[in-house]
Amino acid sequence: MFDSIDDWLIIAVVAGILFYGSSKIPQLAHSLGRSVGEFKRGRLEVERELKAEQTAGAAAAPAAPAAGRSP
Repeated sequence: MFDSIDDWLIIAVVAGILFYGSSKIPQLAHSLGRSVGEFKRGRLEVERELKAEQTAGAAAAPAAPAAGRSP
């Protein structure tokens, strides 16, 4: 009877309306959207910092001597 994800989604929406009331659902969706947006911004900031550290580390690393040559 509940084989597809759509069936479970309908049950979750009905349960949400029963528990929180129809007036609270938009508020919950809004706060969830803001949380997801904040998470994405934080993730992008960490990715930028890691990329900046990688480029700074590559520029600061000394060049390795060529193979077969002695220093």
